[in-house]
Amino acid sequence: MDVNEVLLPGVGLRYEFTNADGDHIAIVARREGTFEVSRYTAEDPDEAQPLFRLTADEADTVAEILGAPRIAERFADLTKEVPGLSAGQVAVPAASSHAGKPLGHTRARTRTGASIVAIVRGDNVIASPTPDEVLQPRDVLVVIGTHDGINGVRQIIES
Repeated sequence: MDVNEVLLPGVGLRYEFTNADGDHIAIVARREGTFEVSRYTAEDPDEAQPLFRLTADEADTVAEILGAPRIAERFADLTKEVPGLSAGQVAVPAASSHAGKPLGHTRARTRTGASIVAIVRGDNVIASPTPDEVLQPRDVLVVIGTHDGINGVRQIIES
């Protein structure tokens, strides 16, 4: 999909693309951090129809919701391209000795060679979590590595 980026001096940036229905969608990212989403219909391409505004926090939430399934898709595609590389999910049980502790405490990558590339927490996705990210019960860890590495992470987290 082609996305055009237009500088709006003193305002911010406008991103434009055409959706599957033929509507022209514009998202204005304002300098102060808010976002405005508008639509231009095929019938009247010169008049914007404002759809909604988002604060920076709201935009982050929408991006996380929309991005969660896409992250899993991209990792699945990557594992098809690299022989021996797999993607897996590991749930953090409430009884885990690592629940309530930072991710780095697990030393998972050092011990298994597998990488925890995201944490799914409810409807939120924490992509590329830092070692300081505290694991919560019911978090789902997205792990990339060999089958043995992923199983090793599972054993560490479930202990």
